[in-house]
Amino acid sequence: MLKKLLFPTAKQHNTKPYLCRMKILDGKKASQAIKDELKIDVAQLSAEGKKIPHLAAILVGANGASETYIAAKVKACEEVGFISTLIRFEETISEAKLLAKIKELNNDPDVDGILVQLPLPKHISDEEVINSIDPDKDVDGFHPVNIGRLMQGLPTYIPATPYGIMLLLEHFKIETSGKHAVVIGRSNIVGRPMSVLLSSNTYPGNCTVTICHSKTKNLNDYCLQADIIIAALGKPEFVTADMVKEGAVVVDVGITRVEDSTRKSGFKLKGDVAFDEVAPKCSWITPVPGGVGPMTIAALMKNTYHSCITKN
Repeated sequence: MLKKLLFPTAKQHNTKPYLCRMKILDGKKASQAIKDELKIDVAQLSAEGKKIPHLAAILVGANGASETYIAAKVKACEEVGFISTLIRFEETISEAKLLAKIKELNNDPDVDGILVQLPLPKHISDEEVINSIDPDKDVDGFHPVNIGRLMQGLPTYIPATPYGIMLLLEHFKIETSGKHAVVIGRSNIVGRPMSVLLSSNTYPGNCTVTICHSKTKNLNDYCLQADIIIAALGKPEFVTADMVKEGAVVVDVGITRVEDSTRKSGFKLKGDVAFDEVAPKCSWITPVPGGVGPMTIAALMKNTYHSCITKN
């Protein structure tokens, strides 16, 4: 769970954001700090002869982006000293067989966390798969039980991306209390839980939150009122300079592969924010890549660690 921390007042900071140079919310730096701390904690568990965290990840098919995300999660496990098991299935696997494997992992006392990399093939229901994971091993934080506990402000596994964003704001000591946060996007994975976390009585938190989406009228007007913008709609460079007031904090959750014939890979990564034109107006902004992505993985590691220590 997020810590309740006392944050310095504006007078103590004595700053006017719009007079400050833009600063980067460096997800690589913040995530490394979290992983370094976890590495020490895991070494301590080992020294005491206690159980080491074990994350089991399931990958269905050979989606390029999913392969990249899974590889990064496995690498993070190795870095902090977790045990990781990667289970691969062909894209043609039946839903019944996938659910049977999840049930097996649910019943395995050595496995602390289970994640199934999304998206899944069309013949498999994301909802059925998510609901089949033991809530106590749902380190992605997607199970309805964990979402319900989040809504009630109870200890739970927070969805990894929103949790990662909160950890990022905490790491860089971003002032949130009393601020107006606009969340663009209403998905159950990012937008909705993000709004709950930002409005909760914690640090980071205590924001007044507005959720905007594809049907929001006068979206620009809402964004221009925002002290903090969370862009999570999956449309490359959707947020432009005319939507952001000076001194705003902008967190870009989006990451989309856009064709680029000038690059060896044939594509480049773009976020939901037009970084080059928006950044000069911001007090803080996340890059893409290197912003929210590493923090999502760090949050996943923290959830897995906490799942393990509850058994020790």
